[in-house]
Amino acid sequence: MSGVARGRGVAVTGIGLVTPAGIGVDENWRRVLSGVSAATTDPELKGERVDISCRVPGFDATAELGRRNAWKLDRFAQLAIVSARQAVADAGLDCGSWDGTRVGVVIGNSLGGVATLEKQLRTYFEGTPDDVSALMIPMGMVNMVAGYVAMDQKIHGPSLVTATACASGASAIGTAREWLLSGLCDVVLAGGTESAISPGTLNGLSRMGALSARTDDPAAASRPFAHDRDGFVAGEGAAILVLERCEDATARNARRYADIAGFSATSDAHHATAPHPQGAGLARALRDALSDAGVFPDEVEHVNAHGTSTPMNDLTEARALHSVLGDRAAVTSTKGVTGHTLAAAGAVEAAYTALALHHGALPPTANVNSLDPSIDVDIDVVTGQARQKRIQVAASTSLGFGGHNAALVLTAA
Repeated sequence: MSGVARGRGVAVTGIGLVTPAGIGVDENWRRVLSGVSAATTDPELKGERVDISCRVPGFDATAELGRRNAWKLDRFAQLAIVSARQAVADAGLDCGSWDGTRVGVVIGNSLGGVATLEKQLRTYFEGTPDDVSALMIPMGMVNMVAGYVAMDQKIHGPSLVTATACASGASAIGTAREWLLSGLCDVVLAGGTESAISPGTLNGLSRMGALSARTDDPAAASRPFAHDRDGFVAGEGAAILVLERCEDATARNARRYADIAGFSATSDAHHATAPHPQGAGLARALRDALSDAGVFPDEVEHVNAHGTSTPMNDLTEARALHSVLGDRAAVTSTKGVTGHTLAAAGAVEAAYTALALHHGALPPTANVNSLDPSIDVDIDVVTGQARQKRIQVAASTSLGFGGHNAALVLTAA
């Protein structure tokens, strides 16, 4: 995708994570390496056809943001702001001292403040127009999350929300890389956020057949690539990465978790919700991202796959990965632990991929006792325990409704 500077990377110098695996980088990394699922029965979904989810444990918006800020924000924005604050601190930066005109923010999201909108619409139909909150629209609008992060971090450069469904977080990171390589920005906060665990949303997903019906055993419900998978568990969360040009990060002696070396996005133009049966669009995105990074397919050692635990996604993604990489790369889906965080997923998984490069460990895919024999290609799925392995090149792949595909290539710093 980058015609500006083929093969040039940008550095990941800070990571913020607020996910079902925990709050902060250390908690997240321990949990995904353990392979223990975060899915539980959700009291707020009692009586619904699917009553399990993966929520962020112990998240207290008032404690994190203060009552004055927390009450006027939908949860998807709260998660993003806290994640952004973590990432900036982790990068050793301070929004009070940077030139905000040279800083940008781009965040992926798909459903906005859907929980707020559901609540306010219920209020409208059950009450009177005067009962509707004056904050309904700014709390519900998708774009507002980038605006709120910009306000919180004193960012005066470009701000944008990417909306490519479950590829939104990866699309945001790819866009941020372009901003940096073009010289538009010197620092970009990039990632994704989603908090759409609401009765209306989950009933819609369930009616589509996307959610696991294994409600009697929540912790075992998300099982990517397993022979008995039946859908995903809905999750929420946010991941924000601080990205800088490699030379700028080196000049200020910043720690570099990994480098974003390549990116590409494609469209299936096939079906509203189903991926192309052979994964053709995803395969092309991965090939183009590798070319963008100047990396050969046989150099890729690890893939953090989209791996939703739905029958069709995992089959077609396996075909796409095999068509490009063969069976050489170790494949993980961390959704076995976190559930599917929707628009945040690509950013959450890019962060985990950067941590795998940084720490030399490949997370396992939770709940996989035996691989699906109907997957008609060989891929090396990491199961059981984490693999300790120093790697130099990894990829993260994302797919979204509407036929959106995105691929990121990361290299060791």
